[in-house]
Amino acid sequence: MEKRLHGRYDSLKYGWLMDAKKFILLLIVMFLALRLVIGFSFVTGDSMEPTLHEGQRLVLRQIGYEPQYGDIVVVDRTQDGEEPLVKRVIGKAGDVIYIDFNTHEVWRNDELLDEPYINEPTALSGDLTFPTRVPEGCVFVMGDNRNHSLDSRDSSVGMVDERRVMGEAVFRIYPLDKIGGI
Repeated sequence: MEKRLHGRYDSLKYGWLMDAKKFILLLIVMFLALRLVIGFSFVTGDSMEPTLHEGQRLVLRQIGYEPQYGDIVVVDRTQDGEEPLVKRVIGKAGDVIYIDFNTHEVWRNDELLDEPYINEPTALSGDLTFPTRVPEGCVFVMGDNRNHSLDSRDSSVGMVDERRVMGEAVFRIYPLDKIGGI
């Protein structure tokens, strides 16, 4: 009888330890699974103003993501020793992009884009010649703050290989007063 009670006492005494180990293991598995599905990034510079601002933290949708027009994406440039870029998708494979820097208009496939999100009219040209066709497997991206953005208009960024798109920015988690969907 005493041995049976002693066994129950041990399981009560040390049972929480097993539960804690299971809980920690569950947290690790959930974190790893979540990390494969979503990612995190931050905004550097002012190239996405007024939509996003310096220092904001973003949640990215990664798994199964294919860039769509108007999406805000994060482009991996770490292999070039550069910080990731946060930009908006303007063109996809096969699209012809034309920017008229005199009228400040951006055209995709002979259609004028309605861009209520930009900070100011597009006047900065970069070194890319327009019109230009977006190659297969690439996207053409631009910042919302067009005249203060290093983007696909410049050959140092150029057409972005879709494999370098880390994901779509879908949610802002910092600062707390700006938390919410993008």
